[in-house]
Amino acid sequence: MSLYVADTDVYGDADATKVLPKYRMQEKGIEGDEVYHFIKDELLLDGNAKQNLATFCQTWMEDNVHKIMDDCIDKNMIDKDEYPATAELENRCVHMLADLWNSPAAKKTTGCSTTGSSEAAMLGGLAMKFRWREKRKAEGKPFDKPNIVTGPVQVCWHKFARYFDVELREIPVEHGRLGLDSKVILDYIDENTIGVVPTFGVTFTCHYEPVAEICAALDKYEKETGIDIPVHVDAASGGFIAPFVEPDIVWDFRLPRVLSINASGHKYGLAPLGVGWIVWREWKDLPEDLIFWVNYLGGNMPTFALNFSRPGGQIVAQYYLLSRLGKEGYRAIMNNLYRSAQHIGKKITALGDFEIFFDADPKKGIPAVSWTLKNKNAKYSLYDLSDRLRMRGWQVAAYSMLPNMQETVVMRLVLRHGFSMDTAELFLEDVKRSLAYFEKHPVSVIQTSGEVNAFNHGGK
Repeated sequence: MSLYVADTDVYGDADATKVLPKYRMQEKGIEGDEVYHFIKDELLLDGNAKQNLATFCQTWMEDNVHKIMDDCIDKNMIDKDEYPATAELENRCVHMLADLWNSPAAKKTTGCSTTGSSEAAMLGGLAMKFRWREKRKAEGKPFDKPNIVTGPVQVCWHKFARYFDVELREIPVEHGRLGLDSKVILDYIDENTIGVVPTFGVTFTCHYEPVAEICAALDKYEKETGIDIPVHVDAASGGFIAPFVEPDIVWDFRLPRVLSINASGHKYGLAPLGVGWIVWREWKDLPEDLIFWVNYLGGNMPTFALNFSRPGGQIVAQYYLLSRLGKEGYRAIMNNLYRSAQHIGKKITALGDFEIFFDADPKKGIPAVSWTLKNKNAKYSLYDLSDRLRMRGWQVAAYSMLPNMQETVVMRLVLRHGFSMDTAELFLEDVKRSLAYFEKHPVSVIQTSGEVNAFNHGGK
């Protein structure tokens, strides 16, 4: 009869009494299985990613995607000489997306993968700056004060403006106008504007800015002034949604003024975290000064990404998903997400305390739903509701809107691949459970949006 030996159990070993290092490497290491289990225990303190309804990024992957990531864990995608098959799959993705976004030269145009939409957006911004600068030089005009015009944008555009010395003219939101539109744009553009950036799926409001109307206003402006201002579309979310669900929305390369588009593969492209895409309308729209020819590990290759070495798994997984799902598969997934979001919106409204802010309309924006608290006598705030739902594992964004609308507090759910109607019902039950709790235990001090903002920003 064999005896149980305690030190064969991870938690019966002497190392189980130790604390993992925080600031210094230990002289001696710890056995691998034990370190793995201890780290896994620490990661239990993270939220459940699938219940994170605040993020736009993918949190569910089918088994074959996990296998692809394992197969490619050792592939450095920048080394195209060593990994030509991975390079080919990246190239195929670029041309497939160019075609999806209606490039007139889909088979011949260029683009690349990036670590995400932030890097892709910066490449698009740099291309606009370089084109504008060269044109100004050729005309003998000053080129020291470039500006870029946007609506409410993700922080990557603030980074681009600061890092690359470009004035950011971010048009503020107002009641009745939640972003960039053709009515206000003429007040912000001039001969130093390197480009206009509509967002096709605004982070704060989830809606699509009207790209076609903006382009039409710029067409009229050029006719009147002779100043040609290009458009880059930040389609981080919408670029992988509208082509499948609402293909008649004209926002892409069908508009001649749109010279580049970026999108996040790891959002509604359904790929694992760490991949974005930028595509130019035609090869000539990518300035040659942005391209570096690098003699690297046996090959002379072009590169125009901000990063260099990167894993190849996400790129291969993106190609797998485009091939595996096809337009029909993406369409089915997105339509189901809209149905679930609309279902939540109807049930939330029926509870009586809430008013819909964005209603998951596929003609207007992404598969998300948001609401405000209309009950002025409520015994809680949306911040309290967000906190209460977190106790059940749900991470739900509650935030005040941007300047000029800061008194408006919104709760927003972003639905992604892996969110089913059954999950929607589970979420709604927890909302009801939370409201019942507040009825019995009202919050004694309900914070205003200003107080919460002050708290979140260290009192500033």
